[in-house]
Amino acid sequence: MHKIFITGGTGCIGSVTVYKLLQSKEVDRIVIASRSNQIDPLKLWLGEDLDARLEFVTLDVSNYAEIERVLLEVNPTHIIHLGAYQSPDCSRDHIGGMEINIGGTMALFDAAEKLQNLQRFVFASSAAVYGMRSLYSQEIIPEDVPLAPPNHYGIWKLAGEHLARLFYDNTHVPTICLRINTTYGKGRDKGKTSAPTNALKAIAMGAFKGKSIAFEMPYQGRENYHFVEDVGDQFAAVTLQSYKGFGAFNIQGETIPINSFLELIKQEATALGMGDFVDLSIMENAPPNLFICDLDHCKIAGTFKDLPRTDISQGIRKSILEFKNMAEKGTLEYSKPAS
Repeated sequence: MHKIFITGGTGCIGSVTVYKLLQSKEVDRIVIASRSNQIDPLKLWLGEDLDARLEFVTLDVSNYAEIERVLLEVNPTHIIHLGAYQSPDCSRDHIGGMEINIGGTMALFDAAEKLQNLQRFVFASSAAVYGMRSLYSQEIIPEDVPLAPPNHYGIWKLAGEHLARLFYDNTHVPTICLRINTTYGKGRDKGKTSAPTNALKAIAMGAFKGKSIAFEMPYQGRENYHFVEDVGDQFAAVTLQSYKGFGAFNIQGETIPINSFLELIKQEATALGMGDFVDLSIMENAPPNLFICDLDHCKIAGTFKDLPRTDISQGIRKSILEFKNMAEKGTLEYSKPAS
């Protein structure tokens, strides 16, 4: 049976990953470490009655001594490291981002080297490790192209991948880095690429209030999209399925123009009877999307079995219905972005 230790397990991706892991009979215990232990994101997936296999510890990943103490006490068979400052926080606080995204990651790997029963380490990386799209001539971008992160967040994530490789070299514990791009859907509330989700929320909230809410995308171009449940499924799969060695993988997704994504939202909202509440556009003179698109996901699909890839239209429809239900229950949080 597996005992899984997960940092950032109450965040957007952490919560849906926990939800997917709990569907496996092989998982006996999940220890969730986070700074706040705010469990509302977990309740989005698990309901009010949380699974008895869950345990919670309060842990700031910048507290390196505490990381080692907690990890050795838990003694997990699997580790998933999701805890991190996101792009806006890293841009605002470079030193804090470094202490958490590099220092905390390094401390976790160092402590993990002392574990006797560890079978797998999964590190949440990002498509921000790549350079700007214009750097690459390839139509589809594989994992092994030169990397040139466009911001501090990407630099810290690339450093984390190197730490993961070094950890594998030192321990031979199978180690996986998953590169995430734009995740959309339930629970996606923070970060630069939360804008597509906020567009969906605006429609659901407008339908609930009976008045359309205008939403402008703050960037333009093309974007690589992942439906949130697919992301959780893929983290669970690479944690539990058989794997040997070290590898960095692009999570499965689909790249389309941002205006096409907005058009699909309009189509699905109209089909659901909410077309009158669609007021979406791209901000005038919006800057280009900072992060890369057109990512190749053949490597992960060929390495792991039965990974889902939800059609964007279906993911949009599911998300709108989820947000509509949340609005009716009074649990949908939506704040109109500042202009």
